[in-house]
Amino acid sequence: MCMSEMPRSDREALALIARKWVSLWTVPVDWATFDALHAYDFEDASSAGRPGTREGFARGLRELVDAFPDLQTRVEDLVIDLEKRRIAVRWSAEGTNKACYLGVGPTNKSTRITGIEIIEIRNDQIVRRWGEWDITDHTGS
Repeated sequence: MCMSEMPRSDREALALIARKWVSLWTVPVDWATFDALHAYDFEDASSAGRPGTREGFARGLRELVDAFPDLQTRVEDLVIDLEKRRIAVRWSAEGTNKACYLGVGPTNKSTRITGIEIIEIRNDQIVRRWGEWDITDHTGS
């Protein structure tokens, strides 16, 4: 089936899931949305040393927002593969580094974080995630 023949509503539904997911990284975190979006058997294929489970990913999110308590995140680009039900998300975030995170800080400086994530959706829930982040761009004084 050609891309133009794909149901637009399915594409929009996947985009909405991806946008809600990235919005979780904006303080305050909506933990009810976190629970609704992540399948019980969620697998974090890029867990950075944490358990690659739903609970491990939640722990990583808590560490992120604890380190950047004013974090604001936005989606820059979405690429949707309807056949595989995967979404690539390019995102950026800004927040003040108030605690050590991934070996950096606290710097008490405004920090820009960028990343690319791929999420896989089944039954309107995220079942798998891969991601790469860059946290090296510190701005401010």
